[in-house]
Amino acid sequence: MNSEDIWHAVDTERRRLLQLLEQLSASQWRHASLCDRWQVRDVVAHVALSTHAHVGRILVNLVRARGNLDRMVCDTAVRHAARTSDRDLLGEVRGTVGSRFTAVGTTPTDRLMDLLVHGQDIAVPLGLHHEMPAETAQLALEHIWHPRFPFRAATKLAPYRLRAVDTDWAAGDGPLVEGPVSALLLLATGRDAAALPQLRGAGVTSLRRAVPREREGPPTESH
Repeated sequence: MNSEDIWHAVDTERRRLLQLLEQLSASQWRHASLCDRWQVRDVVAHVALSTHAHVGRILVNLVRARGNLDRMVCDTAVRHAARTSDRDLLGEVRGTVGSRFTAVGTTPTDRLMDLLVHGQDIAVPLGLHHEMPAETAQLALEHIWHPRFPFRAATKLAPYRLRAVDTDWAAGDGPLVEGPVSALLLLATGRDAAALPQLRGAGVTSLRRAVPREREGPPTESH
């Protein structure tokens, strides 16, 4: 995929997320997401803010969070959600379609990964099916696999052989963990509770013991 292809995929995921959000009830907007401390509407606020994360705004919020990037990402979304109605949050996400903005230090593929994973953060706890296309899931997985920050996926999952059953992606050596590439992306980004039921292989039992089962916080890089 070239840059324009990736941006096209980003807008496709934005529209698919809108379709998911438009069917939610008021109580579902306030349901816990897969992200610790975030309701569904907080995840939506985070996605909406991603196209306005200019350097100055990041620095102000980082100071407010006492230099803690995770806290900044979490608190900024919660504050924005608290002062914005569900309808307006939906409108803000709709307004992101067509945006080509990337926060400092991020790329269009980060925006794609963010949308793919946060869509599941919303859908899975609500028991809703929200398809993650295999091609874009593989692109996102390849993008985050080797960098140490923030997910440390290659390090965390180094003892295992990961293999996608719906694409040609594979990595690592050791006991096999295989399944849809979408589930491997969730595993790599810390959503193990959502990923492990979709995976199989000799490594899954030990992986269940090794990987914390609690919900993970929002990805650090996706501010």
